[in-house]
Amino acid sequence: MTTVVVLFNLQEGVDPAEYEEWARTADIPNVRRLSGCSGFEVLRTEGLMNGSPDAPYAYVELIHIENMADFRSAVSVPDAQAVAAQFRTFAEGATFMVTESIE
Repeated sequence: MTTVVVLFNLQEGVDPAEYEEWARTADIPNVRRLSGCSGFEVLRTEGLMNGSPDAPYAYVELIHIENMADFRSAVSVPDAQAVAAQFRTFAEGATFMVTESIE
């Protein structure tokens, strides 16, 4: 299975509560219903395992994809592009990594 891992921080001045409300009400439901997507999670970073609160990224998204061709087609439609544009108003320097399980 393919998983897209998205690492990002919020833009300066963005209220985390505002972003998280948008993520719960708009981003998560919209991404989950995209063709080819089998699951989607947005995670807030709480700190590092060594106890340091200074993690390099404040948020992580995990987009589980069962069919990449279907997913790529789904994210290219205007409604999905509108949600992506909203995401860019919150996120700064998002890194999208396409990964595959080694199992």
